[in-house]
Amino acid sequence: MEKKEKDEKLHMARHSLAHILAKALMELYPNTKLTIGPAIDDGFYYDVDTDEMLTPDHFDAIEKKMKEIINKGEKFERKEVSRDEALKLFKNNEYKTEIIKELPEDSTISIYYTGDDFFDLCSGPHVESSRNLQNYAYKIHSVNGAYWRGNEKNKMLQRVYVYAFADKKQLAEHINMLEEAKKRDNRKLGKELKLFMLSPEGPGFPFYLPNGMIVKNLLIDYWHELHRRAGYQEISTPMMLSRHLWETSGHWDHYKENMYTTKIDDVDFAIKPMNCPGGVLVYKNSPHSYRDLPLRLGELGLVHRHEKSGELGGLMRVRCFTQDDAHIFMTPEQIRGEIKNVVALIDEVYKTFNFPYHVELSTRPENSIGSDEDWEMATSALKDALDDLGLDYVINEGDGAFYGPKIDFHLTDAIGRTWQCGTIQLDFQLPQRFELEYTGEDGEKHRPIMIHRVVYGSFERFFGILIEHFAGAFPLWLAPVQVKVLSLTDRNNDYAKKIYEQLSADGIRAELDDRNEKVGYKIREALSMKIPYLIIVGDEEEKNETISIRGRGFENKSGLKLSDFEERLQEEIKTKKI
Repeated sequence: MEKKEKDEKLHMARHSLAHILAKALMELYPNTKLTIGPAIDDGFYYDVDTDEMLTPDHFDAIEKKMKEIINKGEKFERKEVSRDEALKLFKNNEYKTEIIKELPEDSTISIYYTGDDFFDLCSGPHVESSRNLQNYAYKIHSVNGAYWRGNEKNKMLQRVYVYAFADKKQLAEHINMLEEAKKRDNRKLGKELKLFMLSPEGPGFPFYLPNGMIVKNLLIDYWHELHRRAGYQEISTPMMLSRHLWETSGHWDHYKENMYTTKIDDVDFAIKPMNCPGGVLVYKNSPHSYRDLPLRLGELGLVHRHEKSGELGGLMRVRCFTQDDAHIFMTPEQIRGEIKNVVALIDEVYKTFNFPYHVELSTRPENSIGSDEDWEMATSALKDALDDLGLDYVINEGDGAFYGPKIDFHLTDAIGRTWQCGTIQLDFQLPQRFELEYTGEDGEKHRPIMIHRVVYGSFERFFGILIEHFAGAFPLWLAPVQVKVLSLTDRNNDYAKKIYEQLSADGIRAELDDRNEKVGYKIREALSMKIPYLIIVGDEEEKNETISIRGRGFENKSGLKLSDFEERLQEEIKTKKI
């Protein structure tokens, strides 16, 4: 069975299990009113209105009732009814009634029965019988509050979350992965390793600490190195621009609820939520000919977006972040070549950090601008480039940007989670809206095509992913402290200091620990900070002018020459060894 087919089968099983959960809740707590219960990435949930305050003490009873229903082998039967009939069936449930009333009066509505005594409003599909779910593994893991339809003005419901997988092994692996994820949480490690902080005075606005700034600047340096090689020119655009610009770009109409706005001299301004309109203005600042193209303009731009407070989380979801943007202006003939170049750049970066990835092509969303012809041309151009490269990809219908289709890169971290980071967006709309031009070989004016692209996505999110991917144990080239020198006794302090000074002079980020503490304590403390290498010096090392090292992965060596060890360090740094 192919992956897509397996995924569809699992999604249908999760959807069916959601109905089993709903029926179990209705049987156990008859006053329950059901609302919605979709399948999600690791299972499903159901939002319910019930007087019973559900807690972990209820989970065993609910799961037992679900198993009982499944073992009965009750059929899932679809029935189609009119809107009026549906309103009668759900007359005692104001939530279902609200959903039904929003449908056109002539709608045919599908209802799914599970056995003879339970039915739910649903479009399906479902498994044939509850007995088809016997081999699936599920586990209720939490109950959270959730406003009806996500609106805080509505009633607070109880959202019952359930993990669901094809078998017990997959369920156990998922739970183990989540336990590992807790240990790697960027908020936990960010605090322990003194990388960044969060403050109630700036919710969603992270503060970088000295250790974190080292890592951030190294990522920026790497970005600069790659982009200089790839022929990009760097620009910087203002953080705040006028409403007129955002109206012209379309963001004022399509994105205003996520923008921070203010007035200056009675004129509306917005802090930029993205960098592209500023990049467009830079292009428009000078006349261009076909000889100037492709023009690759890179920008490390600080952007701000209003995210709901409940959606904020460490570095993964913030309200201000630095996007590693670039905007490429080109002729139609250059599209394929430029997309291939960007794909190669993204591939190099992800391989550097040892991230496998998969590719998705996202097509036109409902809320979009531009002609059908432009969208077809843009989507075909992306498909053709991916086909030329021989990359496997899946189509993600309707998930493109409002101005154009896009290629998204989803990387996989060390514990199997996927993260969408890199993206390539092809845009025919902004060049039209801003009336961008270049003089062609024929001497006539033409409209350039525009690519929006990021590699990291945002430094903050990518940094958070790296923290969790490496569990805080950064590779040597990224580690805030690369080597810590420990003296075994006070009489070895001068020799330890000499080693430390030599490392620092040679560009190694080193620290010295010559405190009057037991060496075991010093080692444990250094290891807790995930420092890649420890140099330990005592009487023997001082006498022979050597060092002993302790490296990650239980490496222990003694009798080494400092120069030989430094040579090894420099090679690891140069090659960005993982």
